[in-house]
Amino acid sequence: MPKTVGVVGMGYVGLTLTAAMAAKGYRVHGVDANPEVVQALSRGRVHVYEPGVAEVFADHLGTGVTVGHTLPDGEPLDAVILCVSTPVDLASGAPRLGNLAEAAACAGQRLVVVRSTVPIGTSRAVVLPRLDEGARLVMAPERTIQGQALRELVELPQVIGGLDEASLREGVELFEGLADRIVPVSSLEAAEMVKLANNCHTDLIYAYGNELALVAEQHRLDPLEVIRAANLDYPRPDLARPGYVGGGCLTKDPYLMRASATTSLVGHARALNERLPSHVAGRLVGLIRETFGETRGRRLSVLGWAYKGWPATDDMRGTPIADMMPVFTAAGLTVLGHDPLVTDEVIREYGGQPVSLDKAFTEADAMLIVNDHPDYRGMEIGETSIRVLFDSWRVLDTDRHAGVLAGRGIRYAGIGYTR
Repeated sequence: MPKTVGVVGMGYVGLTLTAAMAAKGYRVHGVDANPEVVQALSRGRVHVYEPGVAEVFADHLGTGVTVGHTLPDGEPLDAVILCVSTPVDLASGAPRLGNLAEAAACAGQRLVVVRSTVPIGTSRAVVLPRLDEGARLVMAPERTIQGQALRELVELPQVIGGLDEASLREGVELFEGLADRIVPVSSLEAAEMVKLANNCHTDLIYAYGNELALVAEQHRLDPLEVIRAANLDYPRPDLARPGYVGGGCLTKDPYLMRASATTSLVGHARALNERLPSHVAGRLVGLIRETFGETRGRRLSVLGWAYKGWPATDDMRGTPIADMMPVFTAAGLTVLGHDPLVTDEVIREYGGQPVSLDKAFTEADAMLIVNDHPDYRGMEIGETSIRVLFDSWRVLDTDRHAGVLAGRGIRYAGIGYTR
């Protein structure tokens, strides 16, 4: 018999889980504290960009999916899954777990699943004391990537840790109808650490690629040449390309790990990745000054305002442009903005003037490509007023473009590299 579940929190994690479960035949009651989110979803308007989610809502809203401000009173639920936000304080890096505590207090006497990413020990210390006596408790971390969530929710192994054997058994039964493979672990804490281990490892890998780029920059070397040569047919783990590290998870989870235990490596990696956007902005300002003699009054086109370009997203959490804009403003630059998915309204909120892709090339003195959206990978350089092009992901660094850039006297640079 299909399970009936409540999903508390209709942000990215809760929304994609709701869609994936509905597509698999679960009956899902979505809950969110934001009236605008509830109203939009109740009408089938999905507020988060993720391929496939809107289609699932169109097919199942009112039958397999309902959305409201509270859990339903009249219909028994097999489980309540907590997907609320667990942000960190921007000044101190300390986790703020009030949303989770409040959601737990409303979960009642049933199977309760912690899906939110938390410091190790949170499910036991924060959630458990707020549950009704006799409730079962499991931790089942979300580990998907934006742009592929509906597929990965089914295909990725689902890790589950339980408060006790009865909790673990019910947690496994709940997710067996969704995920192809279940991985039980020995405790709530082990499951909590799995999520942090995955994301902090990713942050560390990217930080090392960025550190290599900064070393190459000091020696006037091409970091991509070094990394390609180092990786070629070498049997050890590949070195990562340099690039910005944003998004809701990688910018937050290292702080949750640091709140769990004393660490050093994780903190150093996060600090390096956080410095990169302002470092790049400073380098670009320097190149514009070298080219034009001054920066004030010059126009800079910025392509790609979402934190990443592929898989494509409109997510602005951890976007590099947030740390770059103060540098550009101090230099007196006027910033034009283009993104295939981010709305003009959001670009304006961050201080940019929205333009078309054509005008980004013809109405600016310099250009910064922040992310690697497919639209940017395949674009041609036609008529342009650009004289400095900073291509963060080197999407235009091909034989096809090299001659065009050189022939038009465009100075080309990337992270750790200047041609």
